[in-house]
Amino acid sequence: MSDDLVFMMGNYEAHVPGDRRYAKNHVWLLPEGEGFRVGFTAYSVRLLQDVYFLDWTIDPGTTVREKQEIGEVESSKALSTLYAPSAGTVVGFNEKLLEDPTAINTDGYGEGWLYEFTTDETFLSPPEYVEVLDAGWDDTQRHLKGQVN
Repeated sequence: MSDDLVFMMGNYEAHVPGDRRYAKNHVWLLPEGEGFRVGFTAYSVRLLQDVYFLDWTIDPGTTVREKQEIGEVESSKALSTLYAPSAGTVVGFNEKLLEDPTAINTDGYGEGWLYEFTTDETFLSPPEYVEVLDAGWDDTQRHLKGQVN
């Protein structure tokens, strides 16, 4: 697509598809029906590296607050808590990922989607999300280098 963007993470291209919206906690939101399908951005997958375990701490149909814990993801880097991108309702989960989360790594903008979500929130456009990435990239690099040393 011509409206897709790319954010360079060193030598790695983090693709930012133009057909969806983005949250500051590095998830994408693709409009679908009355709500959104939600997944990790290429940026977040690159930072997590190899995701191999996913668990939800809430049930489908749960109304959540912004930044409320909704699950955990384990990767080769760390165990990370997943938070709601805004107030809304987590309608359902991609059940296939509970058995095999490798689609998060291999098809993050497709079959690797995480959950379905309804909200009245307005999220970032692709250019606005790239601005967020650019503004935080120096701090992210320092953090990553600190993990290596």
